[in-house]
Amino acid sequence: MTRRNPYLIGALSLGLFAALPTVHAAAAATGSSSTLDRNRELQACAAKAEANPDGAKADAKRWQEQGGGDYAKLCQALALFHAGDFKAAGAQMEALVPTLGKDDPRAAASLLGRAGWAWLRAGDQGRAERLYSAALDKTPGDVDLLIDRAFARAEGERFWDAIADLDAALSRDPRRADAYLYRATAHKALSNYRQALADIDHALELKPGDPEAILLRGNVKAMGGNLPAARDDWALARRVAPDSEWGRAAADNLARTAELAGAAGKDAAKEPPKKAQ
Repeated sequence: MTRRNPYLIGALSLGLFAALPTVHAAAAATGSSSTLDRNRELQACAAKAEANPDGAKADAKRWQEQGGGDYAKLCQALALFHAGDFKAAGAQMEALVPTLGKDDPRAAASLLGRAGWAWLRAGDQGRAERLYSAALDKTPGDVDLLIDRAFARAEGERFWDAIADLDAALSRDPRRADAYLYRATAHKALSNYRQALADIDHALELKPGDPEAILLRGNVKAMGGNLPAARDDWALARRVAPDSEWGRAAADNLARTAELAGAAGKDAAKEPPKKAQ
């Protein structure tokens, strides 16, 4: 299952501080600019972390030496994530929840969700799921968190639990094409091909021409034994987005099935003709 995570770490500061309106209000009421300065500093760090994680780490260290405190630590966590040190990034974000998320459940959920994504990238599905569950305790029914937890559960091959989360997400927002697509992937893993195809159809109604959905539809059809229809979908995915990862995967599928068909034809040609009865 491919996850296009909505909690892009580069946008963390925007999400976190959007969940802290009382901090902004207090700064405006007192005329203090320190909180707003920290906000701007963190947003700049978030942008830099994605493009230049080493530079962002240096900035975070300098900021911490100047008294940046937990905001500087969060800057460092962003840089660690983009540098590929997912365990350290996840642990640091977790550690910041009691302080940066103390006064607002949405801020705590934001940090917990991003920590979960970091641990999932680190390969610790169980820890990621626990963090997503903790985030959902703070903001019950959050659609993005339900989808994220479903992804973590699917990574642990708990497909029915993943489907339950996706059912809940779609009951709250039935226009989430990604949720239909992830549920289709879970059904595919369970060999529920009819349900998988129905979910892919829903996803394509909401997002026509999506190459990932078309590729997945071809894969499901192939697993269900309809290789000609699968090849039609793979050819379509390749036409729609030839340079995307899904277009390339479709091209690989077409090439492999062509090779297999050619090998099967050669083997059949080598067999001696059967004697007439």
